[in-house]
Amino acid sequence: MLSYEIINQEDTAIIREVYDNDNSQEMFEQELDNALEAGYKYIIIEPTQLADETVRWITVGNFLSKTAIISSALSTGTAYFWRSKPFVYGPLCMVSFVCTGLYMISWQFDPCCKYQVHKDPRLKSLQKEDNTPPLPIVIERGSDTKRKIIHTSVTVMSTAYCIWKLYEYCK
Repeated sequence: MLSYEIINQEDTAIIREVYDNDNSQEMFEQELDNALEAGYKYIIIEPTQLADETVRWITVGNFLSKTAIISSALSTGTAYFWRSKPFVYGPLCMVSFVCTGLYMISWQFDPCCKYQVHKDPRLKSLQKEDNTPPLPIVIERGSDTKRKIIHTSVTVMSTAYCIWKLYEYCK
């Protein structure tokens, strides 16, 4: 069992791994959805399968966001320094555009995108042996507005700049 100060906070939801019936997994998912919608600061997820799926979903969203920002910066830089190489900055711009589009369609309105996996070194020390059950996953709510604004605006500016450079190249 997880025992540190996060558990004692009022703004913490705990999804317990209690198998009462055949559809316990659906009940866990419903509890998680309710906790996400309620906007708890911390959510502790004990069921291993649900925790893994949640971490994977958050990780993919973070990957798309970071890929959009990095490919936007790279496409803008290559368009600035190598105007005559649209085959370099064009695909980078498209990667950024596609990643931002996927993020906006799939993650923007999902309440799970407001959460990040809580990384606490003390959690690692609680795991004693390999044959013990895995520790629950703790996700922490944060503001994602800044990230959304940054990766959307960087992608829009990068796309506009690359289109302009491509237009100049084709003239």
